[in-house]
Amino acid sequence: MKSGTLHSPSLREQLSRGLPRDKSDTLLLIGACALVMFPHAWHLPAWVTLAASALLVWRGWITFRGNRMPARWLLVPVALLLMMGVYQSYRTFLGREAGVCMLVLLLALKLLEMRARRDLFVVVFLSFFVLLTNFFYSQTIAAALLAAAGVIAILSAQMSFQFTGAHPPLRERLGMALRLFLLAAPLTLVLFVFFPRIQGPFWGMPGDAAGARTGLSDSMEPGKIAELTLSPDIAFRVQFEGAVPPPAALYWRGPVLGDYDGRRWLALSVTSLPPSTRVAVGSRQVRYQVTQEPSSRQSLFALDVPVTSPTLQNQTVRIQPDMQILASQALTERVRYDVASSLEYQLQADESPVVLRDWMALPPGFNPRTHEFASELRSRSTNDLDMVNAVLQMFREQKFSYTLRPPRVGRNGVDDFLFSTRAGFCEHYAGAFVVLMRLLDIPARVVTGYQGGELNQVDGYLTVRQSDAHAWAEVWLAGRGWVRVDPTSAVAPDRVERNLATNRPRGEFGNLLFFDGAGGPWSTALQKWRDNRDAINNAWNQWVLDYTPARQRGFLQSLGIDDPDWGTLAALALTLGAAVMALIALPLVRNQEKMDPAERLYRKLCDELSRAGLPRAMHEGPLTYRTRLREAGLPPARQHAVLAFLELYESLRYGVQDANEKQNARAQANLKQLKSLLKLSR
Repeated sequence: MKSGTLHSPSLREQLSRGLPRDKSDTLLLIGACALVMFPHAWHLPAWVTLAASALLVWRGWITFRGNRMPARWLLVPVALLLMMGVYQSYRTFLGREAGVCMLVLLLALKLLEMRARRDLFVVVFLSFFVLLTNFFYSQTIAAALLAAAGVIAILSAQMSFQFTGAHPPLRERLGMALRLFLLAAPLTLVLFVFFPRIQGPFWGMPGDAAGARTGLSDSMEPGKIAELTLSPDIAFRVQFEGAVPPPAALYWRGPVLGDYDGRRWLALSVTSLPPSTRVAVGSRQVRYQVTQEPSSRQSLFALDVPVTSPTLQNQTVRIQPDMQILASQALTERVRYDVASSLEYQLQADESPVVLRDWMALPPGFNPRTHEFASELRSRSTNDLDMVNAVLQMFREQKFSYTLRPPRVGRNGVDDFLFSTRAGFCEHYAGAFVVLMRLLDIPARVVTGYQGGELNQVDGYLTVRQSDAHAWAEVWLAGRGWVRVDPTSAVAPDRVERNLATNRPRGEFGNLLFFDGAGGPWSTALQKWRDNRDAINNAWNQWVLDYTPARQRGFLQSLGIDDPDWGTLAALALTLGAAVMALIALPLVRNQEKMDPAERLYRKLCDELSRAGLPRAMHEGPLTYRTRLREAGLPPARQHAVLAFLELYESLRYGVQDANEKQNARAQANLKQLKSLLKLSR
């Protein structure tokens, strides 16, 4: 390169010398925006994430290079193209998904159009709004911590642009933002606990109900439950009043299926069910509270059999004649309900033949070999119970296997399973068993739900996961009513005594999210860690996400506030909020550096003169200010008082002072004289 040739410093050179303040502040803001957008990468279309990332990189490159911002003629077509992409993806600009997409893209675009301080504030407030939209998709502890990190990053970037003098290091700015965040936390807690609650979360939108997770289905066909059991997601948590029942009693009843089309099982229509439920219960009753996750289904789960109907706010709940519990609307939010069940019962022992006929129907033209086997079995059995036991004995003694990956079956699926493949999961055994029972003229039905659960040793909750999904059968026997029969237990008895995750078919779960509890110190430590993690998540769900109006009312009643209304809650929130703010402000005020009395009087004089149109310049000391005021044209009496004040203040502020008692007494007299001169100067 020729001598004297100008060139732009390279990126390495800039980094080695340290970036100028304006560049470092802008890069901090870009990083904060990237942190805000980061959680949206998992649920927005890939092209939106790539486009937003490209815009951020573009803005960062402009900052590093010191180039001009892109012209409006370039940004407008880019913005229109991105908005067209949003419409192409969602066919609308309204709604949650499309709205969040546009906010993310507009935030990235605004960074490329940031020229004035006003634009900075637009970016900051838009970042806060984008940060809030992440709670549309996740309200976990991790999401809350990530949001807190985003708030601190945005505050740090905002403060960086506010310093007019010395620029503190990044660590100090982050520390200041963290202190601001922590100072706001007590007031946030008071408002969260005491501010009047509304039913449902603020972020709930009617059009987004379909976005809730789906668990157990209202139908069953080969392979569906097996797919569900690969998921470690939590279906619901249970807290018992007293001891937890043994694993063999933990059958959580869900959809009951009785309509069979040759492959798929569906629920019988409501008109086909009897109008009433007759249950004779024994003494083994348990009470418990269920916290059920969203499912987009109407089913509520309870132990066989429920004897009390749960209560949900803003929903009607009913126990069907087949003993499944249904809410009036789909459960798109987490719900909590109390229920009691009887582990000893006799269900509909006097059922009418007309009703039982619906539980015996089969489609014609399917499974001819199963028909022949049923005829043979009937010929060598004396009663219904013998035929039930004969089928269970066949499953137990012949070469049937329990697997999550059974061979595919054809049109005559029951024939293929019973006489060819002989390998299946719980839905294969339950479905084939019910078909056999109906061919033997025994009323039977499929019951789906969950079996088992995992007791958390930390908080005492029983956690039931999607991996515990199960299907079993019920048969109607004269004099006994509906009796539970689990054909799977004849093939894999440990499936009932231990949950599926600890008794999974060998080599069929490669998912490390399932922990099999094998012995050894590592497994013990891992189980303890997992229990603590689940306990923390459960506490977050119970006390933060599920802090409903009913729970708030119960908490306030425990404090002695009976039947609190909106006015009481608002007054309580404001009073406690003011008290918390006072407690926060008191140490800040006490820790402030005490101002010298003479300095305080001097500032009062400067304020008075400023209102009179004679403000003191930032660079002016008392002497320079006094010199200028001699020619200011003040009234003679006022001018004399002002000049005398400034002369005395200058001698007190900058003169040599002694610390003896006599000098202190003189200082008090001088302060008294300053006060008198201040009054005369007005």
